[in-house]
Amino acid sequence: MAQIRAVLCGYYGKGNGGDEALLATLLQMLPKTVTPIVLSGNCSETRQRYGVQVGDRMSALRVFQALQRSDVFIWGGGSLIQDTTSAISPLYYAGLMGMAQRLGLKTIAWAQGIGPLNRNFTRKIAKAAFTGCDAVSVRDRGSAQLLAEWQIPNVIAPDPVWALAGKPPKGVGDLPAPRVAICLRPHPQLTPERLNTLIQALKLFQTATDTFLLLLPFQAASDLTIAQQIHSQIPDHSKIVSLTDPRELKGVFEGIEMAIAMRYHALIMAAGAKSQCFALSYDPKVSQLMAEYEIPGWELSQLPEAASDIAQTWIERYANPSAFDKTQLQAIIDRAKIHQELLHSVLS
Repeated sequence: MAQIRAVLCGYYGKGNGGDEALLATLLQMLPKTVTPIVLSGNCSETRQRYGVQVGDRMSALRVFQALQRSDVFIWGGGSLIQDTTSAISPLYYAGLMGMAQRLGLKTIAWAQGIGPLNRNFTRKIAKAAFTGCDAVSVRDRGSAQLLAEWQIPNVIAPDPVWALAGKPPKGVGDLPAPRVAICLRPHPQLTPERLNTLIQALKLFQTATDTFLLLLPFQAASDLTIAQQIHSQIPDHSKIVSLTDPRELKGVFEGIEMAIAMRYHALIMAAGAKSQCFALSYDPKVSQLMAEYEIPGWELSQLPEAASDIAQTWIERYANPSAFDKTQLQAIIDRAKIHQELLHSVLS
């Protein structure tokens, strides 16, 4: 069978563990007949890590050339179409989708988490881009409902990272146990006062449980500073673990007892490893994940003011484990593979 050339477009090569996990999963799920060309912010790193053809995502010429010599264009998962962080982001991704459609490529919006879309013009652009797609899959009910309002056919399935194959990172298994993963990120709602309260709560929690804290910066450029602040307060019982391979990042969670996380994909990776989870939500996608999978946690805006209250809640969660059993987890993974079935139905 002839090879199909597909351009993969996402927030790749930007040092974000969640988006790299989506790319790794997409590559894992593509039919063998597909030759991927990945648009990346770090072409050499992406080429070396995955062994794929690459193109500079910010070079209009390189992107156009990649599209010209390809058959398929794929939005590769995640919150690409939202205007909370920037109004430019949906313009970029919708612009590439529109260009691909005008060039006659098959187009797929894969594993999308749509929104928030707070501006009328971004909603119109998004609607037009999705309307022109040959196939659409989404990862949450909110996105599916929005597409239903726009009368755009779609399939819904759990985030594909549930099905990502992990591998154990070197050295982590030698760290003291039991281990608890901490994954925080900057956000306006994580004020200096709230961060200090969380750090004090982590100190109380670590002392009470005698656990070792793995501090995981999912995006080093932004998360590392917070990890360093925590480590400076708990230097003998914590370690910053910086990993760039998303398969190793997922593998970390195989060896932990509990995760306390803001990052969406950190919670998925932890739950997928049958670990205890506790969420600190800064975004509707995290809140939706908490509701759908009954993950306990707080909205950051409703964080208790007393560090002792936070710590006590974490201690109780740690002492009374409640995670997915093998059957429940396999059911989620099987449903996540619906994203793979969509790819095969269009591309095989």
